[in-house]
Amino acid sequence: VQLVESGGGLVQPGGSLRLSCAASGFTFELVALNWVRRTPGKGLEWVAGISAGDISEYLHSVKGRFTISRDNAKNTLYLEMRSLQTDDTAVYYCATDLRAWVSPRTGFTYWGQGTQVTVSS
Repeated sequence: VQLVESGGGLVQPGGSLRLSCAASGFTFELVALNWVRRTPGKGLEWVAGISAGDISEYLHSVKGRFTISRDNAKNTLYLEMRSLQTDDTAVYYCATDLRAWVSPRTGFTYWGQGTQVTVSS
């Protein structure tokens, strides 16, 4: 299993970013995928997940601002982030345990290397 995130960067408060996670080594369309972030203050925090059946779930504080999606033809997971706030500053990881359903937690088996998102003026 390989997960490779990209798309992070520096953005001003109120700005937008789209993260991508290219996946390989498993049958992508049969697996739920998640975004988890790590901050110095809060540690690991589950952000969003999307099931094999395209059902998405979100952390309450990002609902309405973040959108998780998947492209099964490209084996790629996305996180569209809008109205970014300084509290969204974190390293964002793509993660899975190869199950089909979303489980909002941080104890996943497989992780990418992470991509840094910094929200600052």
